[in-house]
This record gives sequence, C-alpha cells and structure tokens, in this order.
Amino acid sequence: MTYTETLNNIQARYPNGVPGGINIEDIAQLKIQNTYETHLDIAKATAKVMRADMARYDADSSQFTQSLGCWSGFHAMQMMRAIKRQKGTLDRAYVYLSGWMVAGMRNSFGHLPDQSMHEKTAVTDLINEIYTSLRQADEVDLNDLFAELKAAEDDVSRQAVIAKIDGFESYVRPIIADIDAGFGNVHATYLLAKELIKAGACCIQIENQVSDAKQCGHQDGKVTVPREDFIEKLRAVRMAFEELGVDDGVIVARTDSLGAGLTQKIPVSREAGDHAAEYTKWLDVTPVNDLTDLDDGEVAIRLSGKLVKPTRLANGLYKFKPDTGEARVIEDCIAALNDGGADLLWIETATPNVAQIAGMVNSIREAAPHAKLTYNNSPSFNWTLNIRKQVRADWVAEGKIHDSSYPEAELMSARFDEDPLGIEADARLQAFQTDISREAGVFHNLITLPTFHMDALGMDRLSEGYYGDEKMLAYVKNVQRAEIRGGVSAVRHQHEVGSDIGDSFKEMTGGDRALKAGGEHNTMNQFANVA
Repeated sequence: MTYTETLNNIQARYPNGVPGGINIEDIAQLKIQNTYETHLDIAKATAKVMRADMARYDADSSQFTQSLGCWSGFHAMQMMRAIKRQKGTLDRAYVYLSGWMVAGMRNSFGHLPDQSMHEKTAVTDLINEIYTSLRQADEVDLNDLFAELKAAEDDVSRQAVIAKIDGFESYVRPIIADIDAGFGNVHATYLLAKELIKAGACCIQIENQVSDAKQCGHQDGKVTVPREDFIEKLRAVRMAFEELGVDDGVIVARTDSLGAGLTQKIPVSREAGDHAAEYTKWLDVTPVNDLTDLDDGEVAIRLSGKLVKPTRLANGLYKFKPDTGEARVIEDCIAALNDGGADLLWIETATPNVAQIAGMVNSIREAAPHAKLTYNNSPSFNWTLNIRKQVRADWVAEGKIHDSSYPEAELMSARFDEDPLGIEADARLQAFQTDISREAGVFHNLITLPTFHMDALGMDRLSEGYYGDEKMLAYVKNVQRAEIRGGVSAVRHQHEVGSDIGDSFKEMTGGDRALKAGGEHNTMNQFANVA
C-alpha cells in the first residue's frame, strides 16, 4: 500500500487516536519500513519476479540476469547497494547462495571442501541472514526518507518525498540457493527444500551427483545418479514449493556429467529406451562370452542383445565410456526438463567455451525447445589463460599468426596485457556473458565465489601495507578514501548498520526525552557530505 493508504487504514482503525498517544504517522512509517511480513512472502514475491524475467529473456536474449555468490548478508547488501547506486535500479540483479562457500566459510566444522560435509541448517541460516540484511537496507533507506519527510517545510516538498517513499525499490531480490545433491534421500531433499523456501528461496538448484559422494563440480571423482533418481529429487523440490504456496518457484537442474566418469549403481531397465536403458548404454563394458569370463562377485548385464560386464573399480563404482560426457549431458538435460519439471538447466563445464555450451544447448532444444541455462562463470577457471588460448587458436587458424607465436606457457605474462592478443582476450571477456546468453541460451550468469576471493585479496593487500611500511596510509588510501570517493555508503558504518533507525524509534516512543546516538558528537558527522 502507499503511504497515504497506510495512514488512512490506521486512522480508520483508530478514529479516536492510537492508545498511548502514539503518532499514526510513526506507525505508518514502521509498517512501510517492514517491507515483507515473512521470508516465505519473499519467496512468493521474488518467484514472480524471476518468472517475469524469464519471459522477458525469451523475447530478448540481451535481457539476461546476473548474480554474485555471497557468503554473508552484508555482502549481499553491499552488492545491491552498489548496483542501485550505479544503475538506479536492481532490475535483473539476483543473489547466488553457493554451497561451496557455505562449506568453506559458514559451517561449525571449520573450512571444508565442497562435499556436503557442512550442516544442512547452515544453508537455511545463510538465506535467512541475507534477507534480514536486505530488509534492513530497506529500513535504513526508508528511515532516511521519513526523516526527510518530517523536515519538509511545505506541501510540495512533502508530496515529493511521499512519492519517493511510494516508489521505493526494495533491496530484496531473488536468490538462487544451492541445495547440493539434496543432502540425503528424496525425503531429506524435500524436507530441506521446504526450509530453504521458508527462509526466502524462490529458486533451488540441485545437482545429479550422489549425495554421499558429492564433489565440487570442478574436482575429480564425481559420481552421478541414474536419471530416475534425479527426477524424483526434482519432484521433491517441486512438491515443497507447491505445499508452501510458492506456485512460481523455480528449479535449476544441474548436471555434472560432462566431467563425471562414474556411477554408483546400474538402474533396472523395464523397456527399451527408458531412462535406465539410456543411462546404462554409456557404461564402459567388456564382452562376456561364457560364465568363465566372470569372477566371483562380478556383475554382468545384457546390453543391445549381448551379455557384458561393466568396468567396476575397487570401490564398487562403475565407469562410463570415455568421451561420452557431452552426450550424457544432453540426455540429462532433456530428462530434467521434460520428465522432471525443471525450469532451468546448469551444465558444469571445465572451461569457459561459448561454442561448446551452444553446441550442447542446440541439441537439447531439439527435444526441449524452451531450454534455458544458468551458467557458472566460475573462479575455478583461469579466465585469462583460457580466453587468451582461445584467441591464439583462432588467430592461428585464421593465418594471422604462426603456430610458434605466443607460447602457451607464457600466456599469463603481464607483458601481454597491452599486447593485441591480451586486448582481444579482454574484449572477449567483457562480451562473454552477452555472447553466451545470445548463442547458448544462458538466462542467468553467476559467479560462484567472488566474495571469497575478493575478501582474500582485500585482506592480503591491506595486511601487506598496514604491517609493512605504509601503516595507516594502507588503510586510508586503499579502503576509506576509496569508499568516500566511490560513494560507498558503508563508510558511514554506524548509519549502515541502523544507528539512525534506533534514534528514530527512540523519538517515536520518547519524543524529546530520546537519548540519541546521532548527535553533534557522533564522528559519523565527518562523513555527512561525502557519501
């Protein structure tokens, strides 16, 4: 409701005034600053936003969406503040919640690899924290607007501020939440999905790895599950959305098959061409001519009318045929969309290659024309090296350079930064997300771990200078002065965490008796006109 509608509702409820003499304008302010009643309301509202963005992308591939992985609510808040300051709107900006960063940064067991060893509750806790921070950003900015409203000296000025309040764009945006491989069986997946949704997640990403053998998508040793098993988990997530009334909830089905050469079990085929048959056909096998070809404990199956034994490792896992990853990815994606009810796909790749992704997507769209992707612009890729190698290969193929030019072992050298090859590679980096969204059906581009690396680099640089020769200059030059000149609101750190909200509430309840923190002796006044 608008500010005026809110006021009118309160006046209708209390025609003789609010008990205790509370000012109805103060109640209206609090109601408006509380931008969402519950985090489940957030999931319902942001799901609609995401669905609208997907429809817009279908009409125009340049309208892709983006997110950065955040491992705290503060990171998410600062990301959204920066976007709003730069663009004036948060349109098409999302938050990504990375399971890797929950494992690495947010669990009570310490820093752990991305293998689902962290507590399930850590994922829910982070979603709750992110939305608490984003809602507080709403409250801080709206509180500033209401202070401006109280200071308005005439009706024209007052109406101008009310228009800003009514037109305020919330910092609360869609979150894509990583549920790993579901943290257990299908019922466990459903139960955890419900908790993520109640915490505010409108979109859940789940991968086709085995829960108890889960690996980071960019590490070796990945083990996939049969497609029937994955479809059941997709159904579990959908049922969680439906039960909680998030009718527009979005599911991202991720396949790790491109880099996964193992499976834990052989599914049972009931008829030719079913999911089990399409999965087992890729197994690495050797012929069984008679029973003497089988040792005790070995397994044999019938494939294409022949008796064969799958290649089985010492740990009991089965191998797939080499160089079958792309074909398995395509089949995974078609099954997830057409039979699992997924809305978006995620294909985990080893390198950032637009042509490779586009080739797979084109094949997927032959059976699922509506296919759209979420793509991991991963820090696990050496982007500089990979893109420079692509430029070099293209130039060699085009005859622009000799095969001996730009030795691959030297491509990371800083001397190429201003070289034509380095400049071309950087231009391709700048265009990468636009290109992959246009050519490979990528609706959402994300970076999984940017805040992990950003914090590591920032602390490294600050510590190096502060404990070195620069001392205080290292902090002032690299942090505070940069904040001031960049317009980063967090330079006023007391205001950023809600000190002025507390002062406003004290005034609402105590009037002139309010003991406020933001008086003339508050050192934040030194920054009043700089951010």
